[in-house]
Amino acid sequence: MSEQFFSIGLGVGTQNSKSEWLEVFFPTPVLNPSPALVQAITDCLGYNGGNQAINLEKGQLGSLASALEKAGEPEQAAIINSFKSSSQPLVAAVLAIDDNPTSVPEGYLKLQLLSHRLVKPHAINLNGLFGALPNVAWTNKGAIDLNELPQAQLEARLKGELISVDCVDKFPKMTNYVVPAGVRIAHTARVRLGAYIGEGTTIMHEGFVNFNAGTDGPGMIEGRISAGVFVGAGSDLGGGSSTMGTLSGGGNIVISVGKECLLGANAGIGIPLGDRCTVESGLYITAGTKVIMIDDQGKEAAQTKARDLAGKSDLLFRRNSTNGAVECLTNKSAVELNEELHANN
Repeated sequence: MSEQFFSIGLGVGTQNSKSEWLEVFFPTPVLNPSPALVQAITDCLGYNGGNQAINLEKGQLGSLASALEKAGEPEQAAIINSFKSSSQPLVAAVLAIDDNPTSVPEGYLKLQLLSHRLVKPHAINLNGLFGALPNVAWTNKGAIDLNELPQAQLEARLKGELISVDCVDKFPKMTNYVVPAGVRIAHTARVRLGAYIGEGTTIMHEGFVNFNAGTDGPGMIEGRISAGVFVGAGSDLGGGSSTMGTLSGGGNIVISVGKECLLGANAGIGIPLGDRCTVESGLYITAGTKVIMIDDQGKEAAQTKARDLAGKSDLLFRRNSTNGAVECLTNKSAVELNEELHANN
């Protein structure tokens, strides 16, 4: 992105024995901070521009807290004051431009901007994120470096304790960092950090939401929202349904679901849907799927590929129970439909 972008996060996290970051928790990340906040960070931490992850030393915390109070940032000052009693590694992540994240603190700040609903999916640059984040063992004792896990497990056993490894992944679950207001999440392990979960969203046990993806809310999610997919308000993804993500076969096509749509149980889409669209249960539509268009008179109006219907509203996709053909019903007449299909928009 070419737009100027600036964010600041004051965080506490975990490092391995080599002082390499594994993860960072930013309680209240800031998007577009005030000039006074930027000046306080600059004066106290020696920030000199660009995207930086600045390790915070205990000796800096008092002066930084005072500077933040004077800058009219009591919430950030309170965070710094709480850091004084911590023995964990502390960091200030500063993003001057929306460039590829190159460090763990930068990547985690961007993921938490998404889950705090400060930015929506596709609004920030996450290119290179996988390369910036380490693969980590997420345990009941927190994040542990994979190379250090065997020794940690042995030490725990010798104390009569157990380290439970919940998963091994580059991304933790969102709710260990952010619990957005007004949502229900039945199985928290199925929502990754970096998901955007809009108010009024319910995610049932089989629902899954990847990073840089999510819902505008309200909505009911019982299916899979893959990376890069955003679901509009009032839409319902039925049990076992799936959306094709940009990381799993969708290429550069940005898949989305419009407002008030329904994906039936075990249905799937590889094209973006407009508003008020329905996909019949068990029907998976890819860009190359041959679709027979049925007009409001019940007659065949045209044949096309599903990609030509991308983003169009008020469509019902179904499979003909007699011949198995994929059909699309619309409230448009044959003439109106053909004009829309051949329009360059």
